[in-house]
Amino acid sequence: QILYLKPPWTLANLLKCYKKHWMAVFGYVVPRNLLSTVECLYKHLCTGKTVDSSTAAVLLQESKKLFHAFSSRSDYNGVLPQAYAEVNKLHQTLTEVRGALLLQDLSEDIMVVSENAACEKMEAVTPNLQNCEEEKKFHPSFRVAQENRHQEIWSVLEGVWNTMNLYSIEIFQKLDPNAITMTAKSSFEEAFLGLQKLLAAVHDIREGISR
Repeated sequence: QILYLKPPWTLANLLKCYKKHWMAVFGYVVPRNLLSTVECLYKHLCTGKTVDSSTAAVLLQESKKLFHAFSSRSDYNGVLPQAYAEVNKLHQTLTEVRGALLLQDLSEDIMVVSENAACEKMEAVTPNLQNCEEEKKFHPSFRVAQENRHQEIWSVLEGVWNTMNLYSIEIFQKLDPNAITMTAKSSFEEAFLGLQKLLAAVHDIREGISR
C-alpha cells in the first residue's frame, strides 16, 4: 500500500524501490552497507552505460553478495538459489574466458620480450654498422622495440598480476564455506592447470629480464 513504485516492476523499478525503502525496510533484513551494492547495480545496469568485461565481473559478484545476504531470510520458494546458481555460472564463465584471454595475451607478450632479447644478442655479436641506413636495413624494428621495451615488460607483468588475481578470486570463492555453490570439480582443476602454465610463463619472463 505504501510502496514507492507499484508492480509490475522492471529491474530499474526494483532497484529504485530498494533504494527508497532501504533504511525503513531492507536495512533491517540484510546488512545496511549493501546499499552500495544496490547503487552500483543501478548505476551500471539502469543508466544506459556500456558495460565492459571487468565491470560485468564486478556486477555479477555484487549480485551474488545481494542474493547471499537475502538467503539468510528465505529461499523465496526456491527462486533465490536458482537465481544465485545462474549468476554464479555466468560469473564463472566470464572469469574463465577473461583468464584464457589474459593467458593468450601473456603468451604473446612473452614472445615479444623474447624476440627483443634475441635482438639484443644479435646486436652484441654484430659489428658496428657504417651508417643509420645500414642499421635500419639489418634491424628495422630494433629501435622501435627498444623505445617500447619498458611498456612491453610492464604489460607482461600486468598480465601476470591480472591472471593471478582472477584465479585467486576463483579459488578462494570455492573454498568459502558460506557460499552457495553448485560448481563442478573440473573448474578447480582448470584453475590449477592455469596456474601451472602461469608459473612456466613467469619463469620465461624472469629469464627474459635477466638476459
